[in-house]
Amino acid sequence: MNRSACLIFNPVAGQGNPDLDLAQIRSILEPELNLDVQLTTEETGADELATAAVQRGVDLIIASGGDGTLSAAAVAVAGTNIPFGIISRGTANAFAAALRVPDTIDAACRTILQGITRDVDIAYCNDLPMILLAGIGFEAETVELADREAKKRFGIMAYILAGIQQLRELESFDVEIETEDKIIKTTAAAVTVANAAPPTSVLAQGPAGIVYDDGLLDLTIVAPSSKAGAIAATYHLFQTASSGNAAERDDIGYLRAKQFKITTDPPQKIVIDGEVVGTTPVDIKCVPGALKVFVPSVPELEPMEKLEGLPNLQIELKESGSEEG
Repeated sequence: MNRSACLIFNPVAGQGNPDLDLAQIRSILEPELNLDVQLTTEETGADELATAAVQRGVDLIIASGGDGTLSAAAVAVAGTNIPFGIISRGTANAFAAALRVPDTIDAACRTILQGITRDVDIAYCNDLPMILLAGIGFEAETVELADREAKKRFGIMAYILAGIQQLRELESFDVEIETEDKIIKTTAAAVTVANAAPPTSVLAQGPAGIVYDDGLLDLTIVAPSSKAGAIAATYHLFQTASSGNAAERDDIGYLRAKQFKITTDPPQKIVIDGEVVGTTPVDIKCVPGALKVFVPSVPELEPMEKLEGLPNLQIELKESGSEEG
């Protein structure tokens, strides 16, 4: 007997033909799965459809759409132990890229049928669920500028164009970052906390590879002293993501921890998974292995940390902390 699967399909995602996309998905999956197709509408979101599928007791849940659809469905499935499949049809497809899931319909469907799953972490950011990352400062401003119309016209270039525009108005802020074992104080133009992040999320790339199933969050601090420095730091992080080598500039720092409490002066906007949700302070905690996702097999990456060179850097070890080099 075929396994039961709920396919949550967003018919307005991406720039392709949704009828053809759905027909292709069905042609690949239906011979192997007892597929129940549910379409999102303005009234009924992916989170509601996924929650209903969980309550029906299906064997697996698959979401097809843009990052918003995938994140909403994933949050509803988290903690249920029901395997979750990803078929990206959006503009940026950051969710799939972060988990190294293919972004073509055929390959994504084959990944699901292959049946390899990984227990992926999720996080909570001021009690709001976070699958990918939280941006504070520059990252938040960039996402706000890359509006829906620009994303539809320019795709991933919308974020790059917004970033260039934001560089002209660069403003640094004081930041205090508290982990389980230390308190770090420095000056920054952007702080990004990633649970999982694609290479295109440039400002998350300090450690050169975000590990999405290690029970830790990856924090990158970008602290350029000028607009020219901001451009250079951003380009360096782009190279970091491309080459797999960790950032080496003095104005870029990074570390990993189970949770971060971040305070800024003045308060900064926060973006969670592409949506502006408020301002600092923010408390971000990792929930290890909460989401079982169909993924291709990928190599493990080693955790790394670098803070030396950041401006006005102060590190205070907490009582249970380890020695800082």
